[in-house]
Amino acid sequence: MVKLSVNINKIATIRNARGGNIPDVLKAALNCEKYGAEGITVHPRPDERHIRYSDVRELMPHLKTEFNIEGYPGISFLQLVKEVEPAQVTLVPDPPHALTSDHGWNTAENKDLLKTVVEDLKSHGIRTSIFIDPDENLIKHAKDTGVDRVELYTESYASNYAHDKAKAIAPFIKAAEAANQAGLGLNAGHDLNLDNLKYFIDNIPGLQEVSIGHALVSDALYYGLERTIQYYLDRIK
Repeated sequence: MVKLSVNINKIATIRNARGGNIPDVLKAALNCEKYGAEGITVHPRPDERHIRYSDVRELMPHLKTEFNIEGYPGISFLQLVKEVEPAQVTLVPDPPHALTSDHGWNTAENKDLLKTVVEDLKSHGIRTSIFIDPDENLIKHAKDTGVDRVELYTESYASNYAHDKAKAIAPFIKAAEAANQAGLGLNAGHDLNLDNLKYFIDNIPGLQEVSIGHALVSDALYYGLERTIQYYLDRIK
């Protein structure tokens, strides 16, 4: 069964736009769990423009589902995740100024770095995942890092879904098959939404988790958080 992990970055963005603690990030995360989410994802950036490092520390003791922390493996990020020890850390190649994740790791060129980081995190009992484009060759190099999972970057699928969904998903099927053959767990995320999610899940073999934030939080403005999470779970199950 594919798990739904809700990325709550956008909730923190709304809070930060006004100051104070409305909306309450912790309360929102706990409500996501109450309404059926099977994980909570955050992506703390160095400028803390949405999720703050203090949010991560506050969330960890209260969450009952899997906590997934995404980020570039800089010194401060690695110190944070080794301090709180979440269920999973997803390594992304974003530079500090990036608006959002827009590419995966080149696992061939960055293999030594990733191998060192993965080994360090796994020594703390943290499951590791690498954010990656749907490229079979890059997945083979990811295997060499010792990582537990890869997360397929799904922006190209989402962008092309309305034009030709079969063509859009084709490279992701091949990438998933390569991950399965390599013995790697498989996650996916970025621009998945209520329109394109079910087709993706139905066609990707071995998929274990989807991480969805922007679309889900936006849909919650129309439908409410509880109903929105149920809509996403219906697509998945």
